[in-house]
Amino acid sequence: MAAERDFDLFVIGAGSGGVRAARISARHGARVGIAEESRYGGTCVIRGCVPKKLLVYGSAFRDAFEDARGFGWDAHLPAFDWPSLIAAKDREIGRLEGIYRKLLSDAGVTPIEGRARLVDAHTVEVAGRCYTTDKVLVATGGWPVVPPIPGREHAITSNEALDLPTLPRRVVIVGGGFIAVEFAGIFNSLGSETTMLVRGEQLLRGFDDDARIEMAREMSARGITIHARTLPAAITGDEMGLTVRTAIGQELAADAVLFATGREPNSKGIGLEEAGVKLGEGGAVAVDEWSRTSVENIFAVGDVTDRVNLTPVAIAEGHAFADTQFGGRPRRISHDNIASAVFGQPPLAAVGLTEAEARARHGEVDIYRSRFRPMKHTLSGREERTMMKLVVDAASDRILGAHMVGADAPEIIQGLAIAITAGATKAHFDRTIGIHPTAAEEFVTMREKVAPAVKVAAE
Repeated sequence: MAAERDFDLFVIGAGSGGVRAARISARHGARVGIAEESRYGGTCVIRGCVPKKLLVYGSAFRDAFEDARGFGWDAHLPAFDWPSLIAAKDREIGRLEGIYRKLLSDAGVTPIEGRARLVDAHTVEVAGRCYTTDKVLVATGGWPVVPPIPGREHAITSNEALDLPTLPRRVVIVGGGFIAVEFAGIFNSLGSETTMLVRGEQLLRGFDDDARIEMAREMSARGITIHARTLPAAITGDEMGLTVRTAIGQELAADAVLFATGREPNSKGIGLEEAGVKLGEGGAVAVDEWSRTSVENIFAVGDVTDRVNLTPVAIAEGHAFADTQFGGRPRRISHDNIASAVFGQPPLAAVGLTEAEARARHGEVDIYRSRFRPMKHTLSGREERTMMKLVVDAASDRILGAHMVGADAPEIIQGLAIAITAGATKAHFDRTIGIHPTAAEEFVTMREKVAPAVKVAAE
């Protein structure tokens, strides 16, 4: 390392991946600086999974109050106060940001406030001051995309949705992915009239078709209106609220229009191309399996690379980078069998291959699927169903994928992810004694093969 340089490592972005990489690198003995133009914690802590799930928890109490009557409670739906929930969420986010800052401080990382820009491969400028460094790690995450339609200035993204001063009475959500589904559940459960506009044939592109169909069925049963194959053409606003005009001439009234139409790598305006870093589709920083860019000493992790855009993946990539570059323990991260969850109402979770992916890669597969009414709802009266599915390689009996829609799906799938990563077979599941009575035991008691999934139309 060049001793005359200010740092051994300069990290651009103090989100989950950047903070982990900076902290572990410093513990390995590196001199580390980290620049952040906003709040520490990045998308997940400040404007993503953490605050969103707190709102999911808050909105879920409506179901609990309603279900209690079936169990003998003289329960009445109490009044809800949106500003109180937002204030409680803000206090928790502030606490977590303080923890992130303390972790860096305790590790000896130098914090630098402001927007960083690469001057060259070894020089970073922040707020008019230049810092020299041996290595650079880009961990700037992603940012919401809003299509360029007339009236887009009337719309909000997930960033603003977390800080609305009042709960909208009517909300139109554009998009059908993670963020759209989760906010639809939040607003609907809190009493907002909720409509979704989905570009494709079905919600949640990339998930198993059975799970996608089940999720749409359950959301519709809860009163969420889903318009498939529909795009917004324009938004207008007056003293009565907003109007969304769709491409086929529909007009939808709303008090808020939320665009959840994807996120793009946050790579613009930070000097990457000027420093010689190659960018891929949508501005994603192109990296190899070691997170190295086209410039030998510049690396990137997390959503800015657009590999697998999940917080635990960014953290794992950042940790592996630190161990490899400064810890003397070279290692790479596998992006296979990464479990994921959509915290909708009900939630969806999955690990491994979808049925379609498994058939394309392995040919013949066996499918085990179960759909049932959870025991809780035999008394609550709720008609909600749970769906579970296993995708099994017919030749080897190895489980290739597990999919679930229903209460506690993320908690259950996390455990199955360990088994599938370890190469478990259907015979292993069959020999496992279930915990009774639970929903999770269904995964080890399914014995009958079923017909292939109903395919969602090509999108």
